[in-house]
Amino acid sequence: MKTIYKEIEKNIQMIKKQYHNSSDLFSRTITIGNKKIAFIILESVSSDDKISNFFMKGINNDLKELDSISIDQLFLTLENNIINSKITKIHTWEDIYYYLPSGFTILFVEGESSCIAIETKATLDRGVSDSNNEVVLRGPKDSFTENHMINIGLIRKRIKDPKLLFIDHKIGRRTKTKVTLAYLDDVVKEEKVKMIETKLNQIDIDGILDSGYIKEFLNNQKTAFPKVISTERPDLVSMALLEGKMVILVENTPIVLIIPGVLVDYFHNPEDNYLNPINSSFTRLIRVLSFLVTLLTPAIYVSLITFNKNLIPTPVFEALTLQRKDLFVSAFIEIFLLVTIFEILRESDIRIPNKMGTSIGVVGALVLGDAAVSAGLVSSIAVIITAITAISGLLFTDIDFVYALRLWRYLFLIGAAFGGLIGVGVVFIILIIHLAHLKTVDIPYLSPIYPLSLPDLKRMVFRISKQDDIYRPTYLNTKNKERKK
Repeated sequence: MKTIYKEIEKNIQMIKKQYHNSSDLFSRTITIGNKKIAFIILESVSSDDKISNFFMKGINNDLKELDSISIDQLFLTLENNIINSKITKIHTWEDIYYYLPSGFTILFVEGESSCIAIETKATLDRGVSDSNNEVVLRGPKDSFTENHMINIGLIRKRIKDPKLLFIDHKIGRRTKTKVTLAYLDDVVKEEKVKMIETKLNQIDIDGILDSGYIKEFLNNQKTAFPKVISTERPDLVSMALLEGKMVILVENTPIVLIIPGVLVDYFHNPEDNYLNPINSSFTRLIRVLSFLVTLLTPAIYVSLITFNKNLIPTPVFEALTLQRKDLFVSAFIEIFLLVTIFEILRESDIRIPNKMGTSIGVVGALVLGDAAVSAGLVSSIAVIITAITAISGLLFTDIDFVYALRLWRYLFLIGAAFGGLIGVGVVFIILIIHLAHLKTVDIPYLSPIYPLSLPDLKRMVFRISKQDDIYRPTYLNTKNKERKK
């Protein structure tokens, strides 16, 4: 790429040509002493107040008496006058095209082949607020925002250790999005960090608009189950860092990624650490039970009604037969339709405005369920089975994990339709093999179940009291095994 011209008019024209005289591009040239100085900004991302109050007043007051001005003199003057903004000297057009849309003012001096970038960003972000997707019953209420530095600050204020490192990467040929990898240097092993950095450096795409883009590139195995945890909660991110995990923050998105994410992580909740260990342990057992219920209940119902009737007690079988005697659809079609209708209602509940979503979901479920039973399309027990399945799935908040459960629920249903309980068993074995095959940052996805680690397995099911929980998870293979060191 061409070097920066010494003639400021050429530089201004070069930028205007590159941006095709965009309506938000603004430049001005002034003369101080016998030197011309020009600045150029993108008004859509820059603050006029910062430019006039700090920049123009500062250089006019300190440099108007000088006959000749060099880029070094100007840089030193700005450093001494503008103490609340980033100032950097740049030498390439590539840097200009990165800093200009980032809210920086680019300053040229006649006769100089370098320029100065001064941070004059406009405030385009919302303030810190409650998490929208992860309900907080007890614990900190703040959540990440679209502002990158605020997100880093929300972590910094919780972990004040100088060993907490934030390493920046610029990803995206056009967007030049700032992607930051965070980890505790004395806890995470270098090979893990290099593995993630290598994957980040290999990303070659036009633009990164959300952390979901990064998540997709980090997943090199075909699976519906998420191997990277997505969260809006700074407290969960801080807990993960202290355990020995890595974190990825992406500019302009409130969703932060935690690596690695193994299966057991989705049965835990940050609030487990704020409650009584006995209550938290019981809640975790309920989540494990709900996982099995939401996956298997529809398939087991279809198996028992269609293939394995002999396993149902006679009084129960007679009651079910009485309910289904006027139905003209099979148990598989019946459950398949109800589960699908529920998923449609769930999606509509997510997509439409919050004020309408809950009411439409509840009314839709009640009206459709009652109408379907009255019309003889489905049985009451099928509606109950679907409701139990749906309610059990609501215990999990990670949307990727919920969608994975939905996919495998359908696979279990298909297995039940073709083979009864044997078909369900076959699909279950396939699921276990699939999960055992998955790895995230070279860590088995089923850790600590496979390979078996009894201390970690105990920690997975039961919430250990803080005074006794002194070791980090062994499957993370950290440098520092103890939490208190």
